[in-house]
Amino acid sequence: MSRRISHDRLFKQLFSTFFEDFMTLFFPDAARHIDFSHLSFLRQELFTDVARGDVRYVDLLVETKLKGEDGVIVVHVETQAARQRDFHERMFVYFARLYEKLRKRIVPVAVFGYRRGEDEPDGFEMKVPFLEVLQFRFYALELGKLNWRAYAELENPAAALLAKMGYEEGERVQVRLAFLRMLGRLKVDEAKKRLVAGFFEAYMPMEEGEEAMLRKELEALRPEEREPVFEGMLYWERKGWERGRQEGREEGRREERRELARRMLAKGMAKEEVAELTGLSPEEIAQLRGG
Repeated sequence: MSRRISHDRLFKQLFSTFFEDFMTLFFPDAARHIDFSHLSFLRQELFTDVARGDVRYVDLLVETKLKGEDGVIVVHVETQAARQRDFHERMFVYFARLYEKLRKRIVPVAVFGYRRGEDEPDGFEMKVPFLEVLQFRFYALELGKLNWRAYAELENPAAALLAKMGYEEGERVQVRLAFLRMLGRLKVDEAKKRLVAGFFEAYMPMEEGEEAMLRKELEALRPEEREPVFEGMLYWERKGWERGRQEGREEGRREERRELARRMLAKGMAKEEVAELTGLSPEEIAQLRGG
């Protein structure tokens, strides 16, 4: 991908806008206990790792309540775009420093946005022969191991993460088609739809040849099946597809005129007369004659 993607910014925008949807979709057990009518997004905390010389911000901190309880909890969501061997240790360090500062119950969540065969650690342990010193656990969501088809029919904006789920390279057009259907079904305002679509496009931009394949898939749909897909397309995408379809029709008609001109030339007709009858330019007629 030629342009640099701000992973932290994109994920933070998506999760902060659709926090309840995200938790409900991927962590339903936790979501059942959370009172989403009480949400407060805390400012990013800055931590300095003196030993390594690193300065890091935590990605997302959400203060909320549990149903039936007076106290608050803090949900800490951290995203990881590339593998880091000691990431599970860093999650514990964040947890310890956040607890030291906030003194509140913390629910740590890690979202892995890359594909890897092995399972990522979901905790950090420390022990000696005579004592188990520490058992730290966090929620771990490995997007690359999720089958995109299991989420394609949902009406949940967090399904924008389809672009980061597990799919074969030959399924890219099917994933995009499923995403557009889902986007068309979403009951959110236009600005939020654009956010969801923008996230998807950032991680699955249209590659060379895919537009034609998508157009072919759309043409094969019945009108009643095609409409929800159009509803899911951003305005410029929809206009672009319609323009491409129109250009395709025009190119088809032009090729018919070229074939007619070839037959006329083969019969010995003058190129000026052929140009007048077919509407092709003298230059195009000359090329056909030369070919």
